[in-house]
Amino acid sequence: MILRPATIEDAPALARLGAESFVAAFGHLYREEDLAAFLVQVHDPAAVAEEIAGDECTHCLVDDGGELVAFCKLRYPSHYAHHTAARDPIELGQLYALPGYTGAGLGARLMDWALGVARERAHDSVLLSVYSENFGAQRFYQRYGFGKIADITFPVGEQLDPEFLYELRLGENA
Repeated sequence: MILRPATIEDAPALARLGAESFVAAFGHLYREEDLAAFLVQVHDPAAVAEEIAGDECTHCLVDDGGELVAFCKLRYPSHYAHHTAARDPIELGQLYALPGYTGAGLGARLMDWALGVARERAHDSVLLSVYSENFGAQRFYQRYGFGKIADITFPVGEQLDPEFLYELRLGENA
């Protein structure tokens, strides 16, 4: 398995991976119309292509023999910058893997990539949101030193999920 950046040609496969991963983990939480609206908004191939082509997002893909099986997305500027005293935070927007690939160390490899990029670009903090009942993800982020700084919500269609905003301070002021 290799880690590599996303290209425009990856947009359809990356959209499919994002949707499949999200539905597998969280699909049972939503009304059909809320889930459908969210998937069109966030995991549509055109929306993903726009992110790849734009300047705000950087994707790292895990490619297993030509099949995308996991990915991580960084966003700058962060949607959550107003919640922190950090001077220049970056946001970890998504860290997803297909169900058969969770627990295989891919999350750690992607997190190492994300933190490396954040440090390379001299950001002083990494922000991320995590579902309030996703205890496994919370433990994963806490192992890296992330801590909760706020209670927030995350819209999926018309439903607002309770989420925790986590932060990892980087550099001298960490």
